[in-house]
Amino acid sequence: MQRIDSLSLGDHYHLTEEDECYFWGEYTARKGFSYSATNNLIINFKKSPLKRSKPEWRYKEEAIERVVAFFREVLKPEIFSLVTFVPIPPSKAVGHAEYDDRLLRTLRLISQGRNADIRELALQTETITAAHDADVRPRPDDLVGVYEINEPVATPAPQNIFIFDDVLTTGAHFKAMQRVLSNRFQGVRIIGIFIARRVPDTTAIEDFDAL
Repeated sequence: MQRIDSLSLGDHYHLTEEDECYFWGEYTARKGFSYSATNNLIINFKKSPLKRSKPEWRYKEEAIERVVAFFREVLKPEIFSLVTFVPIPPSKAVGHAEYDDRLLRTLRLISQGRNADIRELALQTETITAAHDADVRPRPDDLVGVYEINEPVATPAPQNIFIFDDVLTTGAHFKAMQRVLSNRFQGVRIIGIFIARRVPDTTAIEDFDAL
């Protein structure tokens, strides 16, 4: 995995230099699944539950398997007993037809056979438009308003938290979760773990340079 550094920080404008975030691949915005292996992986990983009964659903399951295999290889076994894994809440609330627990499922599969602490420490109180479908991307302040601590699983207090999400875009979801969790668990170390980071499409720049 690679860490977001000074060169990539500007692509995720809600993050600061103090944030510790790691990613596997790079997803190019506004490109299809055939553009890159990571685009293919992410698009299939995020496939809507409404397509569960269709033949293409197997591609989502295969994408989950690929993600699980990667993180089981790169995360050292001893890490699992030192951190609490926390998935970013889905954009759709439980009970919604498009509710997708892919992140929680993936964490459980990654942790099979290992002494892991996986908790949905923050829940989303209402359904919102997924960031990739919204005309205006949410800000951390918008998301803090719909996140709440899941008190029944808040004890014991975590010492280190890995926030797990599929794609790092602006960093809004990470920052909102960071704020909510830090307010509840003072002094806890919070790290972001992402399957991919979103990179801007550079086609326009490349075309301009070719003129």
